[in-house]
Amino acid sequence: MNINHPSVDNLIKLALAEDIGSGDITTDAIVSQNVKGEAYVVAKEDMVLSGIDVFKKVFQNVSGQWSVVSSQFKERYRDGEIVRSGKIIIEMSGNMRTLLTGERTALNFLQRMSGIATLTKKFVDSVKGFKAKIIDTRKTTPKLRILEKYAVRCGGGLNHRFGLYDGILIKDNHIKAAGGIIKAVKRVRDNVPHLMKIEVETKSLKEVKDALNCKVDVIMLDNMDIPTIKKAVKLIDKRALIEVSGGVNLKNVVQIASTGVDYISIGALTHSARAVDISMEMK
Repeated sequence: MNINHPSVDNLIKLALAEDIGSGDITTDAIVSQNVKGEAYVVAKEDMVLSGIDVFKKVFQNVSGQWSVVSSQFKERYRDGEIVRSGKIIIEMSGNMRTLLTGERTALNFLQRMSGIATLTKKFVDSVKGFKAKIIDTRKTTPKLRILEKYAVRCGGGLNHRFGLYDGILIKDNHIKAAGGIIKAVKRVRDNVPHLMKIEVETKSLKEVKDALNCKVDVIMLDNMDIPTIKKAVKLIDKRALIEVSGGVNLKNVVQIASTGVDYISIGALTHSARAVDISMEMK
């Protein structure tokens, strides 16, 4: 996933406009315009890093140019790497006003993205040895989806569809609107390119049978208990890929993976991840 997309620059500009407004009155009153400074960014807890490039882009946008140029911006870790508590992530130098004004916005992105990557890694590590892959959902912070899904990748997870436009997922309300799974699948096949895979959400073994009869590509088992998941896996018998969704947590994810499913989707990766503790200190 490319986070050097123009939409990321727009996000950063909006975030800075929200924080700075007409100007950083505290910094501008205390620090002269051409004063140079040095700073370092330090991890205050163990984490998986995500968002280094976004962090740097914040300062680029504060100044309108590279006040913190590449030669003065030393990264000790890369996205996806584990950083232990107390370790310095970045050493940086440049215009003191730029460093102070961009600090909070830059850290907000880095802490949020690293929090998602860290939580994702916990789930991914939990299911090692099983074929199940950990994937995200569309339960993301509005306008931050590209960054949050990138962070999931940094933690070792996979991305589900990015939006409504790039994947077919027939959910319970679609099924109700169409009058059943069979009718919903037929309408999709009548109206979308035949090369696109079809996924159907199911809430019972009866719905699983309907989805199988329609020969869909992926069957989602939504909010089913472990005994029902096991029955569904046996019923499907490799005739479709199987995704489990709903109620997944670190306490039950191993049990779910052990049933033989292919994917486990977890909304909490993005909607409930806690921002990790990172600070920026001036030298």
